Amino acid sequence: MIKILLVDDEAVDLEWLRRRVAGSPLPLQVIGTASSGFNALKLMEDERIDVILSDIRMPIMSGMEFARKAKELNPHVQIVFISGHEDFGYAKEAIQMNASGYLLKPVKDQELQDMLETVCSQVEKERKRHTIVSEALSLVNRELLLRWLADASEEHEREHIAPFLTTLLQYGAAAAVIEIDDVEWKIPEQERRSQIRSISSFVEHFVGDNNGGTVLASHDQRIVILSPISDERFTAMLEELVEEVRQNFPVTITVGAGSSARDTEELRESYRQAQAALSAKWLLGKNRLIKDVSGTAREDMLEPNIEANVEQMLTAILEYDLVAIDDRLLQLFDKNEIVSQKQYAYNLIIRITSKLHADLLQQNENLYELLKWDAQVLFQFETIDDILSWLRRRFFELSELLYVKRQKQKRKLFDNIMTFVDERLEQKITLKEVAAHFDFTPNYLSTLFKEEIGTLFSDWLNERRMDRVRELLADPCLKVYEIAERVGYKNIIYFNRQFKQFTGMTPGEYRKKHKI
Repeated sequence: MIKILLVDDEAVDLEWLRRRVAGSPLPLQVIGTASSGFNALKLMEDERIDVILSDIRMPIMSGMEFARKAKELNPHVQIVFISGHEDFGYAKEAIQMNASGYLLKPVKDQELQDMLETVCSQVEKERKRHTIVSEALSLVNRELLLRWLADASEEHEREHIAPFLTTLLQYGAAAAVIEIDDVEWKIPEQERRSQIRSISSFVEHFVGDNNGGTVLASHDQRIVILSPISDERFTAMLEELVEEVRQNFPVTITVGAGSSARDTEELRESYRQAQAALSAKWLLGKNRLIKDVSGTAREDMLEPNIEANVEQMLTAILEYDLVAIDDRLLQLFDKNEIVSQKQYAYNLIIRITSKLHADLLQQNENLYELLKWDAQVLFQFETIDDILSWLRRRFFELSELLYVKRQKQKRKLFDNIMTFVDERLEQKITLKEVAAHFDFTPNYLSTLFKEEIGTLFSDWLNERRMDRVRELLADPCLKVYEIAERVGYKNIIYFNRQFKQFTGMTPGEYRKKHKI
């Protein structure tokens, strides 16, 4: 159904127009009628309008002025002007602002019907184009779009999302990033995934119903919105979304929003602004829309020496170097120079944690989730020493959590390597083959093996092979030379020597000892 709005300050003309449009066989729904541009704009704030039929000469706000404001609210709306012969001079201006049509009073029924058919066709064509673009934005392309926003995509990948970006930015667009609050402690683990899916689906339907743009679900359980609507409508929609989620779910959401963009680089910047705004949630509070953080903090950006200290702290955290973490904290919070005021300390903590969080996100880690960050504790402290002590404990804890997590990941990797090798012990397997299978260089895998196992890969492989030999020797039906061939030894004498080196006896002596 195509939604149409009728605007005319003459009540008789407005009623005539309403009856003719309502009686049209076309799929039209008259959303409302308005006797002034002001009333019409109020209707547009509540409803997504596809077509407007407007008188061009109205008091206070002319039809032309109303049309400009209507285009700001909805750049895709089709506008048809109606005027008398004496107002035909407006036609040139109407053409310049891309009006869809121009009718002269008195309007004949057939002329109106022909014009309605034309604009309906244009609306359907626009909808079809948007559908094609939306369908083209497959799951793969959605992933590419998220990678592109984060500056992580390759240049050749951009061609897949170029049609979408062109359409999105035609009239300007802005980015918003949504984070679900308190997921870890408000939602039981067994319900967490389904609840997150429900919230994501709710957000997608809400934005769709408001014609508010494209919704992308990120891997870090955040939701990204790319919206072509005006900044005023975008803000209002996001604030309403925050309230709707609060009323319908056991958790709330916090939204970071960026400014409007006209080209691809500005859209990336809008996305970064949205992330920066969301990063300030821990201090500014949750269950709200956060905007303009980067703009208001422009004078208080990280100085080069602070930036370097934070980068060094991240290195220390990743290397589990607690002494270096403490050194960096003491340098960042130099009492004599930069933390004479408590508010400055709070601002500094925002900048430090926001940068650490952003850097950790590049490694698929989330500082706030790992530490279950509760920044409200900060406001309980009365001295900078108290704050430093608390931060020290939290960053030590973060470093240990990341270290333990890496160790578990490394252990799992080595378990996979060992399983891979064990399954191929009876083949002539090499370090090079194993490294290639796990996408490592042989030197890198050899170094990892030495660090984890404490021995060379070749020595470990021989030991595993000898363990397999002992298993095979337990089968009296197998000849010694058959066993040697099965585990990759072509020379029986060398095989006997290797086995004796590991066990202190020959294969025959081993069987005799174990009465095989």
